[in-house]
Amino acid sequence: MTLEILHIDRARPYPPRVTAFTQHFWDSVAQGRLETTVCDDCGRFSFPPKPFCPHCWCTRTHWAELSGRGQLYSQTLIHAAPATFRDEAPYRVGIVDLNEGLRIATRVLSETTPGLDVPVQIVVLLYTDGPLFAARLSE
Repeated sequence: MTLEILHIDRARPYPPRVTAFTQHFWDSVAQGRLETTVCDDCGRFSFPPKPFCPHCWCTRTHWAELSGRGQLYSQTLIHAAPATFRDEAPYRVGIVDLNEGLRIATRVLSETTPGLDVPVQIVVLLYTDGPLFAARLSE
């Protein structure tokens, strides 16, 4: 499934540290795909992606695409932001339960206070210096 890509005309306020292992993840996000690792032994997903399974410690994993759909578990509006994000405030962050059973923390794009358990979808925020991702209410 291809995620919607929203172009942001500025650099990311706090770019992620990209490693040789996470490069695949960030390249996928830039192309509109949310991927993570799945254990070859127990079949469980992990997020963020890891070169080993945090559930059974197996070192055999593979990449799998996620639907990018889920429900909002919790959220809050940040007014007093750290210096790095001061120009972004106020902004909303939350916890999303993805349909695949993963719980992830992400920015939530919403002008109003969303209710809990509302459907959300992950979108790509393509900044001038690279991608990030966020959740927004499903249409």
